[in-house]
Amino acid sequence: MSIVSNSIINADAEARYLSPGELDQIKSFVSGGAQRLRVANALSENRERIVKQAGSQLFQKRPDVISPGGNAYGEDMTAACLRDMDYYLRLVTYGIVSGDVTPIEEIGIIGAREMYRSLGTPLDAIVESVREMKSASLSLLGGQDADEASFYFDYVIGALS
Repeated sequence: MSIVSNSIINADAEARYLSPGELDQIKSFVSGGAQRLRVANALSENRERIVKQAGSQLFQKRPDVISPGGNAYGEDMTAACLRDMDYYLRLVTYGIVSGDVTPIEEIGIIGAREMYRSLGTPLDAIVESVREMKSASLSLLGGQDADEASFYFDYVIGALS
């Protein structure tokens, strides 16, 4: 939930107007909107490149996942792995746009660890794939844009670790 929605819900629950501190937080959120949209757009426009590059790096570092018996062995399973990587990149963009980790948490993290465990998917490989996407993404961004994206990648990495 964005700082705007959260502030309004909290103020309404207490039957009060937004406080000066809440208004300052909203002002900061709004003024950072152009940057968040720029970062999310850059990641979205380059998603195929990011996922392909990150997948290649993952498979070099973790050949076990593409070897016989690995979770990404064979064309179909490799495609499924890359699809999952794209999914987490998309979640990162949701977090960036909203300026909050709630969409990441609610859409993609809750239950993910248990699902991957039940499928026998090594979580450390999933985490490594997100690290590789972070690296590929940050190479496309600079300065504050890279800092903005980095926070959300780190959140996903920490949540799945």
